[in-house]
Amino acid sequence: MSEKHFIEQKRYAESYLIPYLERHVPGFRGRRVLEVGCAEAGFLAALTGLGMRPAGLELESSRVDLSRTLHPGLDLTVGDITDPSVGRHFKAPFGVVVLRDVLEHVTDRKAALRNLRDLMEPGGYLYVTFPPRFSPFAGHHQNGRSLLRFWPWLHLLPASWIQSLGRMLGEYPHITQNAVLNFRIGLSIRAFERLIRDAGFHPVVRELFLFRPVYALRFGIPARHAWNLPVLREFWTFGCECLLARSD
Repeated sequence: MSEKHFIEQKRYAESYLIPYLERHVPGFRGRRVLEVGCAEAGFLAALTGLGMRPAGLELESSRVDLSRTLHPGLDLTVGDITDPSVGRHFKAPFGVVVLRDVLEHVTDRKAALRNLRDLMEPGGYLYVTFPPRFSPFAGHHQNGRSLLRFWPWLHLLPASWIQSLGRMLGEYPHITQNAVLNFRIGLSIRAFERLIRDAGFHPVVRELFLFRPVYALRFGIPARHAWNLPVLREFWTFGCECLLARSD
């Protein structure tokens, strides 16, 4: 991880995420915000620039250490959202919780959403994004160094094929390993809809993207929505973006 991730997160927050939340969450700037899986915490740094006092939870201590170096004074905690005692780290409740490209990596999603709900105020908002399990690059192999990074739906191949191709093309071993793992524990749109309903949330805004909003920053490609057609949406949607409200 590096400083460039922090810079991208901050720029994305300022150009897209904060305006989105201000548009859809009443009184956003007056609410307490928690980001789960905050990584280098660029989003939280952007919020502090608005005079807000957000908090962050991150599983990897090295990323928290870097964010504390880049932006001292942030309220950051190293922890696991599936831990039943995670609430002791925070003075709940939060009015907004952000979970960006995190939920697809969590194995015990029911525990994660149960803990998140407990950290939220009644009627609070949960913002979630994730690449659907069957989408072209849900294996995150686009982060590799070989030709595999251009191969859509690579993660749908048998694990032994992916690993063999990785060795043949000189790919980083962790890229092929993660592609296999990300498919095994990935989250489909249909499963997500059932999961949030059972966890006590209802959708306020839901959008499916062929080209995700962050692509405008990374590649100069404007966001474009995907058609919400059953089954097919699982394969051509690069990103699902939802704003949920806690059902009370």
